[in-house]
Amino acid sequence: MPDSIMFQEDNYVVLETNQPEQFLTAEELFVKLRQVLETLPQENLAPDLRRLDSLDAQAKYLIDTSCELDIEPGKYLQWYAVRLEK
Repeated sequence: MPDSIMFQEDNYVVLETNQPEQFLTAEELFVKLRQVLETLPQENLAPDLRRLDSLDAQAKYLIDTSCELDIEPGKYLQWYAVRLEK
């Protein structure tokens, strides 16, 4: 039976255009996504994100369903769950 730690998503590696990789906790990633979403025009977001009524809901949805957000042409934000302990 697999260890439940394999399914925890407590830490993420975050990749951004022209930036070194960062390791963030789930809470830090949530804050980062929320900040990025604040700067993006809602009409530029995918329809599934636009239908959500708050930035918090949008950030949570992205964490739960995605691993990338196109910020603008040539700029991206990617995140991947990682396990930092054995």
